Amino acid sequence: MNNYDVIGIGNAIVDVISHAEDTFLDHMGIEKGIMQLVERDRAEVLYAAMQDRVETPGGSVANTIAGLGSLGLSTAFIGKVKDDALGRFYAKGMEEAGTAFPNPPTPEAEAPTSRSMIFVSPDGERSMNTYLGAGADLGQKDVSSDLFAGSKILFLEGYLFDKDDGKTAFTAAAQSMRAAGGKAGITLSDPFCADRHRTDFQRLIRDDMDFVLGNAAEWTTLYETDDLGQALDQAASVCDTVVCTCSGDPVLLRRAGEQVAVPVQKVVPVDATGAGDQFAAGFLYGFATGQSLETCGRMGVVAAAEVIGHIGPRPKADLRSLFAQQGLV
Repeated sequence: MNNYDVIGIGNAIVDVISHAEDTFLDHMGIEKGIMQLVERDRAEVLYAAMQDRVETPGGSVANTIAGLGSLGLSTAFIGKVKDDALGRFYAKGMEEAGTAFPNPPTPEAEAPTSRSMIFVSPDGERSMNTYLGAGADLGQKDVSSDLFAGSKILFLEGYLFDKDDGKTAFTAAAQSMRAAGGKAGITLSDPFCADRHRTDFQRLIRDDMDFVLGNAAEWTTLYETDDLGQALDQAASVCDTVVCTCSGDPVLLRRAGEQVAVPVQKVVPVDATGAGDQFAAGFLYGFATGQSLETCGRMGVVAAAEVIGHIGPRPKADLRSLFAQQGLV
């Protein structure tokens, strides 16, 4: 029995981060502030154009799991990497950071290890250009049901819904976790992701999820309405815990009829990469340790504020110390 506090499943992506002026983005045809999927040839062009590259094991849920590990929880991340240089770098990096990586790099993967070229603008906004390599091919056969026995929380990444195998793997994993007595949740990941997979997301939230995290654009896109409150009403009617981040506005949280709004911390962003991922880490730390809904939200806000104050999507400061300063632990 593994007894993990939190298990994440997502696309195992090597993040490649570089600074870029807005003029560079225009020149390269990069749409600012969103995640774009790119093909292998485009990925190689963008990688070659990056000047001050910093590489780190990444992926949205992997970053969240790393944040939770830094807070002292027992964590595992299920992802798929090819047995190539980047794949071995990824697996080693996750293990060295204290997160179990049950699936070793596989030579059988058809595509190279996934990577995301992230261009950070002077205003801190990030523009992601993601090549969905081996990580996007994760399927049910890559997820051992044995991992869930004795574990508490499963956190899923919406990006993996881009392939049918990912959808099947998610449903099976969620059902296995809940059968083992744990809870399952998902991050919506991106408005375009919510739009592409609206029906499947709505079904998953209704039938298999105990909690869901998303931002305002993702929620309104998912439920096809300009009224955020209405979108959250629909979600909360079928899912126990619903969370919505709203950029500089208060975070909105709902659980079993309770509604809370948590103000954000005003921070001049150095790099917004990972803000949502670390909000999720803070929130899930509170969720896993039985905190109130408001405390869960406040922990998320503190973790997000820390990560946007420096380059890179993972915490550099001691989050528990920051929580203590806010009277949260």
